[in-house]
Amino acid sequence: MKGIVCEEVGKFVLYEDLTEPVLEKGKAIVRIRRIGICGTDLHAYQGNQPYFSYPRVLGHELAGVIEAVGDNEAGLHAGDQVSIVPYMHCGECSACAIGKTNCCKNMKVFGVHIDGGMRELVSIPLGHLIKTDGLTLDQATMLEPLAIGAHAIRRSGLAAGDTVLVIGAGPIGLGVMALARYAGAEVIAMDVNEERLDFCRESAQVKHAVNALQPPQEQLAAITGEPKAAFVIDATGNAKSMMNAFGLVAHGGSLVYVGLVKSEITFNDPNFHSHEMSLMGSRNATMKDFDFVLKAISAGYVDIDRYITHRTSFEGMISCFDSWLKPESKVIKALVEIN
Repeated sequence: MKGIVCEEVGKFVLYEDLTEPVLEKGKAIVRIRRIGICGTDLHAYQGNQPYFSYPRVLGHELAGVIEAVGDNEAGLHAGDQVSIVPYMHCGECSACAIGKTNCCKNMKVFGVHIDGGMRELVSIPLGHLIKTDGLTLDQATMLEPLAIGAHAIRRSGLAAGDTVLVIGAGPIGLGVMALARYAGAEVIAMDVNEERLDFCRESAQVKHAVNALQPPQEQLAAITGEPKAAFVIDATGNAKSMMNAFGLVAHGGSLVYVGLVKSEITFNDPNFHSHEMSLMGSRNATMKDFDFVLKAISAGYVDIDRYITHRTSFEGMISCFDSWLKPESKVIKALVEIN
C-alpha cells in the first residue's frame, strides 16, 4: 500500500509498498480518506515537536471507511464512515483509572509516538473509532482538532455567560472560539495578524478582537470595561505569548495552555500568587469532548468549509508541504484527500 514517511527533519518519502495491516481481534482495518494537517505535523517536519522520533508516518486528524472488522459489540460494520480518536491510552495507569485517558502516563499518540494515518490502510482499536453518519468526510476529519479545543474549554471551567479571551487564531484557537460560543460564552479573539482577526469575526462569528501588537489591556478595557479577563486560553504554542498571557488574567481567573512549546515557560510568582490564578495545561481530549464537538457541528456552530483553506491529493502532499509552512500561503487548515 501507499504511505508517506517523514524519514528525518525536512524530508518526506512516498512509498508504494508499505506492509498492509492484518485484521486483529478488537480492531478494525480502516481505509483512510481524509488527513488533516496540523501544527504537530508541521513541527515534526521542522524538527520542533516534543516527544518525537524519526522515521515516522505522520497523520492523526483522520477520517475513513471501515474496510474490515470482526464481530463486535460496538455496532461497527464494514462500510461505516468513521473518525479516529488517535490517543492510544493504556487503560491501567493512575491517570486512566480516574478517567483522564487524555494524559495517560503511557500515552502513544497515533502519528506522533507511533506511526499514524498518512497511508492507505490502518489498524485501529474499536474503542478509538467514532461512527460519523450524517457528517461529511471533511467534518469527520475535523472532530479531533476541535475536540482539543473542547477539552481546553472544559478544563477552564468556562460556563454560559462568561467572557473568555482566546489567544491565537490558528486552527485550534478558532475551534476554541467556535465551541466557546456554543457553550454560551462571550468570546474575544486575540492575534498579531489582522487578517486572522477578520477571519475570526467573519467565520468564527466572534464579536470582539484584540490585536496583540497594540497594548492588549487597553483594548480589553475598551471592550469589557476591565483590562483583564477571568478566562484566558492560549492556543499559540509561542513561548512569549504564553508568558505574556499571565498579564491578561484577572484576579481569581484562570489561564489554560492548549498550545505546546518546546522550551521553558517562566512567570512572576508574586503576580501569580496575588491573583490566586489557576494555571492549567490542556492535553489531547476525551470521548466526552468528541461528543461535545459532534453536537456543536450538528447545531451549526462550526462551519468546516470555511476552515479548510487548502487541499491536495495524497500524491501531491509532499510538493505542497513546504509552501504550507510559509505565512504568505495563509493556511488555516490543509486537507489531504485519498480516493
